[in-house]
Amino acid sequence: MRKAYAVGLVDESPDFASLTYPTLQDVVSRVSAAGIGGHAATSLTRTDPSDVTAIARELRRIESLLEESPLPDTEWPRLLQILDRDRLAALVGASPSSVARYERGERTTPDLVAARLHFLALVVGDLAGAYNAIGIRRWFERPRAALEGRAPADLLVGEWQPDDEGAARVRALARSLVESPAT
Repeated sequence: MRKAYAVGLVDESPDFASLTYPTLQDVVSRVSAAGIGGHAATSLTRTDPSDVTAIARELRRIESLLEESPLPDTEWPRLLQILDRDRLAALVGASPSSVARYERGERTTPDLVAARLHFLALVVGDLAGAYNAIGIRRWFERPRAALEGRAPADLLVGEWQPDDEGAARVRALARSLVESPAT
């Protein structure tokens, strides 16, 4: 649910306290309509709603596929709701005018920029479980002990790749906020 929201496939922020099976099915169908996890979505529709083990298995498959599937058409608008155009442009390694053209669909997002954008969408999605928009923006700029006193944005400069060590450390730090019982 959180990842589908992070990549812009659903507009409603996940509220797990009121999550229902029909809501879950709606989100999965949106993910499938974006071309991701079609087989898992079909399997989920055939699953008995009381079979929580099977549901969890299919949701993990869909989550894994979302992790690996950049969706720039929906990720640009989602991230621009949180980060201003200049900050996002700096993080993805593109000019602000190019970001504007990518967002409007006037130009196709290059693969490397799409991969960086997707990485940032996933990080922001993890942070959204702990921070509001202001807190997320500040998180990227504040030095972190887990990053040897560097800010996350400092590790996402130049020709970085999502699988670089620095980027992996940024992602792990953001992910730890969701996985931790206390943030």
